[in-house]
Amino acid sequence: MPSQPIYTGALKRVPPPASAPYASVAAPAPKTHPIPSSQQDSARTWLDEGDCTPRAAKPAAAVVFVRDGASGPETFITYRVKSPMGRVAFPGGLGVPEDAAPIGWVGPSGDYWAKAFSQDDLGAANAAVVTAVRELFEETGVLLAGSGELSTIELTSGHECMASRLAVAQQDKTFADYLERRGLKIRADLLKPLARWQSPGFFHKRYDIHYFTCAVPVGQNPFLLAGKGIWGRWVSVRELVAHPMSMELGNEIGQDDTVGVPFQELVTPGVMYLLEQLAAASGAVAFLAKRRQVSLYLPEVKQDAAGTCYLAVQEKKV
Repeated sequence: MPSQPIYTGALKRVPPPASAPYASVAAPAPKTHPIPSSQQDSARTWLDEGDCTPRAAKPAAAVVFVRDGASGPETFITYRVKSPMGRVAFPGGLGVPEDAAPIGWVGPSGDYWAKAFSQDDLGAANAAVVTAVRELFEETGVLLAGSGELSTIELTSGHECMASRLAVAQQDKTFADYLERRGLKIRADLLKPLARWQSPGFFHKRYDIHYFTCAVPVGQNPFLLAGKGIWGRWVSVRELVAHPMSMELGNEIGQDDTVGVPFQELVTPGVMYLLEQLAAASGAVAFLAKRRQVSLYLPEVKQDAAGTCYLAVQEKKV
């Protein structure tokens, strides 16, 4: 019998293009996020006044801790009083001038962080990393630092560490001085860039938030700053994302501005978006290892037919 040709799956010829005109792919619909009732008047005024120039956004940074839990990925979130970063958010805060000062450093700097966050100012990009590490230390006690590229400090508990955290938080001493005295350098290589979000234009206090992600170093555990922290713990990300209207977490926090408030109103669009990204990950390692294109997001105020204002964010790949 004559031999039959072996099928390889390869096309014998390239088919001609279809005669129908090319149809462009529609952009995904913007994601929406509710604006709390306490901010509705400000949002409406912003829309009514038209093309207003928003206040300058102050540099800030936050860190998304990631670990695996029984119900999937977990992260550590905290409560803040009247913070533009959200009442419930990831550990982080506002940058200070000292964050731009020279400091011991291990890992990528300069061009890497500027490119990652689409910034022209290399110094500002480096300062965002320092802000993230400093705020993490102040708020949770987790210190991303070591004596060199192969070391990371393990124990950050105890009275001396708490006293140092308070001193740095109250600006009685600089973070750089604290590290230098202990012979430590920032481990910037432990951080991964996630996203950059700016507060909506109608906010009186606006932040330009640089989001990072990392795992908590071995031997360390996050715990709140004595006399400052009110609430914070590890949470199941998938449970939070699956029940955005649940008031359970707000009731657990137990503050006047959280009791009876749905979870999605306790967080900013940036926090909710990143929680959704983390919830979709197969695990902590996969989330940390994923290569991302960081984008800048600026939520826009919109109004529905009933006159209720909300935020719209055009979803982009991060």
